Amino acid sequence: MPTHNPSCDPKDITDPQGKALAINLDKTVYGTIAEIGAGQETARWFFQAGGAAGTIAKAMSAYDMTFSDAIYGSSPRYVSRERLQAMLEHEYKLVVDRLSEKRGANTSFFAFANTVATHNYAKKINGRGWLGIRFQHRPGAECSQIELHVNCFGQRSLQDQDTLGRLGLNLIYGATQLTSTPEQLLTSLRDGLYPELVEIDMVDFSGPAFTQVDNRLMALRLVQHGLSNAALFYPNGQIAQVADALWGKAVIVERSRFRPPTNFTMDLLDCAQHAFIADTGLQPDDVIVLSEITLSNLLNEQEIDVTDYLNRIDLLCALGKNVLISDYGAYYRLAQYLFNYTSKPIALAMGILSVREIFDEKYYETLPGGILESFGRLFKNDLSIYVSPALVDSHNHVIDLKTLQVAENLKHLFDHLKQNRHLRPLNSINHEYLPILSHEVLKMIQTGDSNWTQYVPAQIAQLIQERNLFQEN
Repeated sequence: MPTHNPSCDPKDITDPQGKALAINLDKTVYGTIAEIGAGQETARWFFQAGGAAGTIAKAMSAYDMTFSDAIYGSSPRYVSRERLQAMLEHEYKLVVDRLSEKRGANTSFFAFANTVATHNYAKKINGRGWLGIRFQHRPGAECSQIELHVNCFGQRSLQDQDTLGRLGLNLIYGATQLTSTPEQLLTSLRDGLYPELVEIDMVDFSGPAFTQVDNRLMALRLVQHGLSNAALFYPNGQIAQVADALWGKAVIVERSRFRPPTNFTMDLLDCAQHAFIADTGLQPDDVIVLSEITLSNLLNEQEIDVTDYLNRIDLLCALGKNVLISDYGAYYRLAQYLFNYTSKPIALAMGILSVREIFDEKYYETLPGGILESFGRLFKNDLSIYVSPALVDSHNHVIDLKTLQVAENLKHLFDHLKQNRHLRPLNSINHEYLPILSHEVLKMIQTGDSNWTQYVPAQIAQLIQERNLFQEN
């Protein structure tokens, strides 16, 4: 068992035994651990490390639903954010009320909680859960909080339990030792974990310890550092849990750089949304609309300009858009991801030039089944692509689904997708917007050509001008 070196930088401790022992020997940290459902493993690390009396005021598990309701109140769902928050509220209040007078001057109190379900063999459902910690970043401070949602992919419950225990320990360690470096805290959550066994698809930092933290940036970091394949947030900037946001919803997605959002990109999405609703007979409230930016569309010479990223997000949010950040370069991977969370129809909105690109077989050389395998995965479920025409040849010629030419060996596949309405023409788009290309608008902004304002929505033009956005360094 590793020994604890008091002079060791907290960032350098990555093994679970070392983390648990470091916390146990930190006399300024004290709190409770409450676990319900299948997450019974976090407290064990502290007891195994030795000296747990220095850290844990109480460790408990209200496994029975009746007992859990008696303590935390009734809940329609036990594995939910609402249940996690009720647990944190109850446990933190208890530890502060009971111990503040005795040791509050020199102690930072915390309450850790989780509510999780591991792999379900009968229903073939992956494990999932909520973990959180409410804590003081220094003695006497107002509380701060971190909440996580995780998906577990272990094939056995024991694998999920081990994963959740390690993740819970990492979260407690991060909250008590690494709050001064939030991004380091975030990446430390994966210490000792197998990436293929767990995904953190939501993280929410709040409170005085994180006044400088932008959760939209943390959503990006989740994807960038491989903690998740995608992250979602609402127009108000609030981080969304993907399963909750997509539950029972049909989905329509537009992928773009949005640098900046133009009249064309916005009209394309709006027209596709209206056509999607008309074709499916769905109500508008039954559809969630996503503006997706992939990591590759954020990279500039293999680096991500954080300011540029947040500027693009601000502009999309100003337009009332939900924003999805993903590392799904291939559309079939994006479709598979979305169908994990909804059984309702899904649609993509894109221009005809993007359709031409997905018919280029060079993108599927690594797939054993090539383009047929890719399209089989993409259109496996109820997915449609709404396709806008485009101007080519110096804006002198229009191409659309009727006139697009694909490779000779793919013509039957192309015709099949059109005839079965997987590819649907989007005829309602405003043709006056077809000449608008975002990279040309960007160049106009950067070169001081004031005509760019007519090519973007009015509120976007105003924000770009007020903040002097998209200027070359």
